[in-house]
Amino acid sequence: MYSILLTYSAAGAVAGVLAGLLGIGGGLVIVPMLVFCFTWQQLPHDLIMHMALGTSMASIIFTSVSSFRAHHKRGAVRWIVVRRIVLGIFLGTFLGSCVAARLSTNFLKGFFVLFLYYVATQMLINRKPEPSRQIPGKPGMFGVGNVIGAFSSLVGIGGGTLSVPFMIWCNLPVHHAIGTSAAIGFPIAIAGTVGYIYNGWHAANLPEYSVGYVYLPALVGLVCVSIFTAPLGVRLAHSLPVDRLKRVFAILLLIVATRMLISLF
Repeated sequence: MYSILLTYSAAGAVAGVLAGLLGIGGGLVIVPMLVFCFTWQQLPHDLIMHMALGTSMASIIFTSVSSFRAHHKRGAVRWIVVRRIVLGIFLGTFLGSCVAARLSTNFLKGFFVLFLYYVATQMLINRKPEPSRQIPGKPGMFGVGNVIGAFSSLVGIGGGTLSVPFMIWCNLPVHHAIGTSAAIGFPIAIAGTVGYIYNGWHAANLPEYSVGYVYLPALVGLVCVSIFTAPLGVRLAHSLPVDRLKRVFAILLLIVATRMLISLF
């Protein structure tokens, strides 16, 4: 049990740094780590991906707060963007979690693997959208929020891999896009956590210490470390060559995705 808790804490440390450094919310790391731990603990196979996604969402509540506060102190959060997108985020994320709850573990794992390959490829080729437009009005941002929220809930992330490119496309500077993405991760995490708890409340064969599809021992291990490492990631984002670090992280994602793909067969 101690080794499992240590693994959760290590995942939380990495997730916190990545949330601040890359604006990705840490879910891309947390979900595979949770799948590994839950498999090791021999949790029911049909619940593994649902609990990994739900627990990841719950952990991002705390990671995103620590991260966006650090970005806010540096003036890197565009709160007008957050206000315009938040209603769409809430609705899209909650509905996405309702859909995910009705899908099989293997389908969710396959979807997650494809998403990892997509994110890793984008990081390796470092293709950034051309800043060619402005932030849409409230109706447009509501629709964008729905899409970002729905995809985020299906893969258990804070939305940064989708919201950062979108905001760069809308002429926000990179550091502001990352900081604003960290703030958007908070409503994504709230809505996703509520959705996974609600949809998993009466699920059969839930392990002890579960609240719906959120596994509390994993959540505690992740959160206790990640809230302290997220500000470190923010400091690194303002002083290190982020693009080079993204390429290294992309290779790690490809390895993780391939391992998860093999496990499907």
